Amino acid sequence: MFDDVIAAFERQDYGVAAQLLQPLLQTSPENPWVQFYAGRLYEGLGELESAQNVYQSLLKNVTNTKLLAQIRQSLQRLEALILEQRQRGIGQATTEPNNNQLGLLILEPIPSENKTVAAQNFGRIMEIEPYAARLQLPSRGWRFYKSGAIGELKFLGQELRAVGIPCFWATLTEIKQIRIFQVNYFQYAEPQATVICQNEQGQMGALSFNWSEVSDRVLGLLPIFEQVVDRDARGKLQRKTKTQDYAHFCDLLLPSRGCILRLHDNSYQYHKGVTIEPKSDRSTIRISWNSLLDFLAGQLISTPVWSDFSTFAGTIVDQNELLARIPAHIHLLRRNKSTWDSAFTMYSALVSIKSAFKVEERR
Repeated sequence: MFDDVIAAFERQDYGVAAQLLQPLLQTSPENPWVQFYAGRLYEGLGELESAQNVYQSLLKNVTNTKLLAQIRQSLQRLEALILEQRQRGIGQATTEPNNNQLGLLILEPIPSENKTVAAQNFGRIMEIEPYAARLQLPSRGWRFYKSGAIGELKFLGQELRAVGIPCFWATLTEIKQIRIFQVNYFQYAEPQATVICQNEQGQMGALSFNWSEVSDRVLGLLPIFEQVVDRDARGKLQRKTKTQDYAHFCDLLLPSRGCILRLHDNSYQYHKGVTIEPKSDRSTIRISWNSLLDFLAGQLISTPVWSDFSTFAGTIVDQNELLARIPAHIHLLRRNKSTWDSAFTMYSALVSIKSAFKVEERR
């Protein structure tokens, strides 16, 4: 029944093989040998993923030892081909000098109901077990996955996006190119907004912009660490680093100008410029800050708000070497530098890059 089919495959005549298989697929679609040769046809035509899916499905259901041996051989051959193909693709992706720049690959959240299929695809692309792959896929917020040559990360990212796994990539150069201005206060709110601010070198100036230029608002809480004396389980005194408070930040992103306007609850000069009416007669920084956020929300009604920084931070604050390359532009009185500061700047810059990413996709 299959002699002519086998002969066609031996000659690598896939056109004849397809013609011979077509009636068999119609009359005996459940026959495992027919399915196996359909997989061989996919393989011969270069549709390696389709072939792999056929072989793996057969492996779960076939009991014929002769066929099982051929399926296993085909899977081994296919895995070697896929690996060689991917390595060649990664090599080509990193040949240009710009593609060797250091970059990041960021995974975006996936609905729980899609995770099983996504984990299988993620595991195959990243060459890890599906269980480990599922743990890497975020359900909410962004996850920093890996750093490396941007050419390789872009290649992997395109493969992930092709199978429905949302992600994006960026270089450290892109992140560092975004300028950050520390806002002292709003001088005017209408017809344009004008802020009195400081640049990265501490130089004071005024910057005017239209509210429509603000693409996103990014909110973040940065922990303030203090050394405290505590007792351990045996009652012995010991020094510990604990989070004593949080500093509140709000970044206004102006991607068309390549800059971020950064507001900080403890450095904003509430008594100057535009009057920010507090909701209470009590004058505290927290009340004033909340009133400032309400003012911004009123001006930026339809502007997206990003407030899941802590989720992203949990995946990257341990990357000391990577974050040391990112100037934080955050001025908190700390005994020691904290990676949380650079992580927030990275997060805010990535939101800006992601917004530009979407604009490019629509073009």
